[in-house]
Amino acid sequence: MEYQGLFTDTAVTVAIGKVSKEIKKLMKVTKKSLDLAIKQVKPGNHISDISRAVEGYAKKNGLAVVRDLVGHGVGYAVHEEPRVPNFVSSNQPDVKLVPGLVIAIEPMLALGSEKIKVLDDGWTIVMADGKYCAHFEHTVAVTDNGCLILT
Repeated sequence: MEYQGLFTDTAVTVAIGKVSKEIKKLMKVTKKSLDLAIKQVKPGNHISDISRAVEGYAKKNGLAVVRDLVGHGVGYAVHEEPRVPNFVSSNQPDVKLVPGLVIAIEPMLALGSEKIKVLDDGWTIVMADGKYCAHFEHTVAVTDNGCLILT
């Protein structure tokens, strides 16, 4: 079966060369937080279940959660509603997960502050404090039986 005009979104952090134990831990915890979030994707759960899984695991491991960049719905455009934050927020609707919903879950965890900075090119994003951040992402679909990872 071929589908035309649909989008997915995915990301991976890759270490180049030798990296410190601290950076290895950052990457491992960020990837694990994505895995834990994906386990929350099932009919009847809510976006907050995904958010809570990421935030809880990050905090347990002493990492900051980037708050200005979040996951999102995906399908006919790369970025659609609903927002899928990596932290629990009472400032947004807590969307119920129903079969057919397609979302990108994308934890971004940092060693220092959660604050980001956009460089002069208007595209490049770095951590405001100059410390490292890791980012892993999958597009997933909610199915009658749970979660289908699409990327």
